[in-house]
Amino acid sequence: MNTPTLTFVFEIRAEVTPPQHVGRGPEEVLEIFPIVGGTVDGPRLRGTVTGIGADWAITRGTVTEVEARYLVRADDGTLIDVVNRGVYRDEGAYFFTTPMFRTDAPAHRWLTETVFVGAAREDDGDIVITVFAVG
Repeated sequence: MNTPTLTFVFEIRAEVTPPQHVGRGPEEVLEIFPIVGGTVDGPRLRGTVTGIGADWAITRGTVTEVEARYLVRADDGTLIDVVNRGVYRDEGAYFFTTPMFRTDAPAHRWLTETVFVGAAREDDGDIVITVFAVG
């Protein structure tokens, strides 16, 4: 059996604007946070978060399921599609995600062939995700 290890690859700092409240019912709230920019910085990838994307957050009680979709432009100009799902719990500051990446650029193919986990947090209005490769 393989025992997974985690290796830090980069940090995503996504700038978000205040949420757009959609709502769903008395026990579930849907809010959409537009993603308007940001940065990617680390030993395996550097670039910017484009202003194309949003984070859908469905809250039930103290648990929020998040699903963000946005584009990253790597320093070499490559566009990378990001789909990032996760769970946030009010108590205990639990906020983890599982980002997936799509690109056909040979230099970044490793993103499409690797499983990742993200440790997320809020920082000065931004969402910061420290991304680790599972190996």
